[in-house]
Amino acid sequence: MDGLADLGGTPGWGPVHPPPPDEPVFAEPWQRRAFALAILSSRVASGGVNTDAFRHALERLDRAAYFDDGYYGRWLNGGELMLHDSAVLAPGAIDARARNLRGEHVPEPPSPEPHRPDYAPTAEGSLRSVDTEPAFTVGERVRARAASVPGHTRLPRYARGHTGTVQAVQPAAVLPDTNAHFQGENPQYVYSVRFDSRELWGADAEPFAVTLEMYESYLEAAA
Repeated sequence: MDGLADLGGTPGWGPVHPPPPDEPVFAEPWQRRAFALAILSSRVASGGVNTDAFRHALERLDRAAYFDDGYYGRWLNGGELMLHDSAVLAPGAIDARARNLRGEHVPEPPSPEPHRPDYAPTAEGSLRSVDTEPAFTVGERVRARAASVPGHTRLPRYARGHTGTVQAVQPAAVLPDTNAHFQGENPQYVYSVRFDSRELWGADAEPFAVTLEMYESYLEAAA
């Protein structure tokens, strides 16, 4: 999905600053509560663990919900969106409850009838077995497909249409593009593909290499 979450290579954000080595996982107490609520909300909404569906919720947030509330606020907003999707919560229910806890007197929407996805993973984790051989081999030149994806995907926008070299063939894993929408696991081999920075961002880019983990359906043989 081409949205706010796909920021790689987007100009205007300035240099990347590594976090300090002593940075705490949770800088404030509310952040650990937000983290726990986001995980719980995702599992309640999905009927189980579906990290891809949660990522898809994050990338569907509007600009304020994604950027203004910070990292853990973003997680909390994503969990709330998933609860709306599955009708565990009515839209506006959390805002109304918060206002009432502040002493206001506003009507709260009635609880809807939940409709969680009838979907369950076939095994724990994301690794799976497939009966076919990998389509690509180590050292092979491949191109990331240039198609725009309307739903969830882990294919970065900045890599689409560009050519790299397979560095390693990884085990097959659940395809996020279908799993995020509860449309099947569709396991595929995953490839570590090395791209030159100048291939991705032009001749004026600082020279370095970028290695991306790419699902088989993201790739095609380079001419």
